[in-house]
Amino acid sequence: MPQVLDPAKARTIDEFIAELRLLKAWAGNPSITELTRRIHRDWQRAGRPRGEWPARSTVGNCFQMGRRRPNADLLLAVVQALVGPDEAIVSGWRQSLRAVLGEAEAAARVSAYDRLPAGPSAFVGRTGLVAQAEALLTSDGHMLTPALALEGMAGVGKTSLALHIAHRLLAGERTDIPVLFANLRGSAAQGPAADPAAVLETFLRLLGITGDRIPYDLDARAALYRQLLAERGALIVLDDAADTEQVRPLLSGTSGCRTLITSRCALDGLAEAVRLPVPPLAPDDSVELVRAAAGAERLASDLPAVQQIAGLLGHLPLALSAIGRHMRDHPAWALGDYYREPVITLALEDGVRTALAASDARLPQGARRLLRLLALHPPTEVETAGAAALLGEPSAAAEHHLAALAAEHLIERTAPHRFRVHPLIHAYAEERLCIDEPATHIRQALARLSEHGHSCGADMRLETRTIRGLRLPIPRQHAAADRERNSPLPQPHTGRVLAA
Repeated sequence: MPQVLDPAKARTIDEFIAELRLLKAWAGNPSITELTRRIHRDWQRAGRPRGEWPARSTVGNCFQMGRRRPNADLLLAVVQALVGPDEAIVSGWRQSLRAVLGEAEAAARVSAYDRLPAGPSAFVGRTGLVAQAEALLTSDGHMLTPALALEGMAGVGKTSLALHIAHRLLAGERTDIPVLFANLRGSAAQGPAADPAAVLETFLRLLGITGDRIPYDLDARAALYRQLLAERGALIVLDDAADTEQVRPLLSGTSGCRTLITSRCALDGLAEAVRLPVPPLAPDDSVELVRAAAGAERLASDLPAVQQIAGLLGHLPLALSAIGRHMRDHPAWALGDYYREPVITLALEDGVRTALAASDARLPQGARRLLRLLALHPPTEVETAGAAALLGEPSAAAEHHLAALAAEHLIERTAPHRFRVHPLIHAYAEERLCIDEPATHIRQALARLSEHGHSCGADMRLETRTIRGLRLPIPRQHAAADRERNSPLPQPHTGRVLAA
């Protein structure tokens, strides 16, 4: 059998069917009638009753895309009819089908409700974003945005913001409008994203449709869903969307409904929605969030120290809450003990690493490698040419990889061909660098970066620094900045009180 036929690479039912079609072509493209005859022969030999033998149309359906509940037994019978009695080949297809069906079953498990989860207990800041979102989603005559997508990096607080906005919208309106919430699991570390057909099935049941009236086809379900929501003023929250294709069938398609979407990826193709980027918190709001988690009395001694800690964390809410909880639970730690190394380590270990790893896992291979190599770049804006030097690839390829990182909000585009790396993403990249890249490749990347700097007339004098046990000559600007961030903070000054 040729190498191109590899059922193990299938991740979905449709991909498995595509491989099955290739297998049929490899086997000489027998007709559906001939395949049906072979299956009848094999099942007769196996002693299966005639009543179980498939009809010709049923065998033909095995090659149709879009099937959500395929007959695994019949699919394997088709494989055997195509390859003959070679059990080793059939076994490979059987294992692949089991994996694919397991993924499909997991995708069909949906967390969807006809009510909103509780909002965040301590919501801080975002005044401008909340006002902007409410203006877009609140009816003003005929001006109404039917869908609003909140996009941003892992841990930036998109879900908290969406729930805060949704609860505010409900508080000011009548209470009889339909409310729907679904966790789409777009960035789940384990398991696939939610199947939109399964989400629609749950939504339809929540809207009062009995199982026997729910269509099988995705488009038919979406049409019925929109028909039910038309002019009903529903509020829908779609949390953690994987991509545009997952979200589009779940949109109401009517100005009478509002939909809030959160996603780590850029939903570029979703023309039906207004997209709002969710940045890290403002510095003053970062201090407030740490105080809410740690307790006001814990931070009353030194406001500048708290501001510096928030800056080390890049004002990321997930990390700020983690450090605030650590401060609350470890009263023996002075604020000066929270210098860069323990602060970054504590934040990564308390959820930030897991969140970033889920985004990292979605990247193409080239973008994943660039993310790690960016740990070698000075902690300033990265230009496309510098990324190309790190990779040893043309600028066009580097721009492509940078765009992939920006689409997952792992870097931020600040200008054409210029990008910024968040401090915690930089720390995560440094952590992965020596795990995923050989030391020889790291040194070669540094040599290319140094050569690029000299060719641009930049000061790229090198100093020796240890990254995860590996001593490397890195740009001096990078080393100096790192020494400054790793220095312990000044001990708290007496008499300084955190503003209320």
